Parts: sequence; C-alpha cells; structure tokens
Amino acid sequence: MAGHRIERTTEDIKRELTAIFRELKDPRVAGAFLSIIRVDLTNDLSYCTVYISAMEGMDRAKEAVKGLKSASGFIRRELGARLRIRHTPEIIFKATDSIEYSANISRILNGLDIKPDDSGEDENDDN
Repeated sequence: MAGHRIERTTEDIKRELTAIFRELKDPRVAGAFLSIIRVDLTNDLSYCTVYISAMEGMDRAKEAVKGLKSASGFIRRELGARLRIRHTPEIIFKATDSIEYSANISRILNGLDIKPDDSGEDENDDN
C-alpha cells in the first residue's frame, strides 16, 4: 500500500513542480527549456531528488540547478501549499544530460544511410 502512495505523491510532485517552474522569475531558470526527467522520493517522504535536464545541454542544466537551489525555499513552500501534505520534503536538484544524450542518439540514427528493402521477397527464396 505504501508503494502506491509514494508513486502517487511522486507524480503529484512532478506535476506541481512543472507548474512552479513556469512561475519562477530567475533568469537562470526562466530562460531555459527545462524538463523534469525523474523524481525520487524517500520512503518517509523527507527528501525528494529532482533530476533536471535542459535542451541546451548540461552546462545550461547546471546553471538552472543553481537558480533552483537559490529558490528552493519558495519552491518548497509553494509545493506544500499546493499538495496539502503534512510534511513537505526537502528538495534536492540534480542536473542530468538525458535530453542532450537522446538528441545525440536521434541525430546519429537520422544520419545513417539505411535503404529499406521494398522488394518484399526473401533473398534466399529459391522456389
């Protein structure tokens, strides 16, 4: 039962953090195209690790994390007011390069010169 509660709370936190990020006026955060990749919540709901990625790359994500850390008090207060939970978890922001990594894989795959086989027949079919 507790696992379902943590999963629900994790999704609620992710949804509300996305909305809160839009309201932040810090240029390090507002000027970046940020994405919340993953939210990890401890079993006792005391700590919440939020993995952030930026479309512009890892350096931009690290800069945005600095802005988020400076606004963490505001973010935590807003999160507590919106979710109505007894104890608002301490939020830890970490930068990750998963968007940049997946974009690089996509570029590599699009750059491959693969020609589809349109004949519809097997090459080994001797009949």
